[in-house]
Amino acid sequence: MTDLYPPVSFHYVVSFNGIGDKTIDTQFQSVSGLSAEMETEAVKEGGENRFTHQLPVRASYTDLVMKRGLAKDSDLIGWFRDTLENLIIQPVTIDISLLNEEHEPLVSWNIVHAWPKKWSLSDLDAEQNAIAIETLELHYRTFSISR
Repeated sequence: MTDLYPPVSFHYVVSFNGIGDKTIDTQFQSVSGLSAEMETEAVKEGGENRFTHQLPVRASYTDLVMKRGLAKDSDLIGWFRDTLENLIIQPVTIDISLLNEEHEPLVSWNIVHAWPKKWSLSDLDAEQNAIAIETLELHYRTFSISR
């Protein structure tokens, strides 16, 4: 009966293949950037000045942005530090799975050739009662979907 309804977007898991196995590195408050768009090239029709054709060129992908509470002991942050501080860039594959009520994957996205691009921390503000949130931004080559 649950197949009749759209799945909820808050029950998911993220795994970084080859980077640690700590639970802290699989749990995120939010994941965004799973987006693909076809780039186009404008070509004017020869002899007919009224028309411009948009031709497909290649797919492009936005950066993957993940947010979570600041993690103290994280292999993932070690991977980010190696990239940002030492320029040791080691691309990995990331799996993001949307789960059903039995914690089984409904839909999975396989992110290919991802590498750290940016790390940031939410504002530290003594007037707010908020959790320190770290934002991890990754660039990737492509993704595939399995259902």
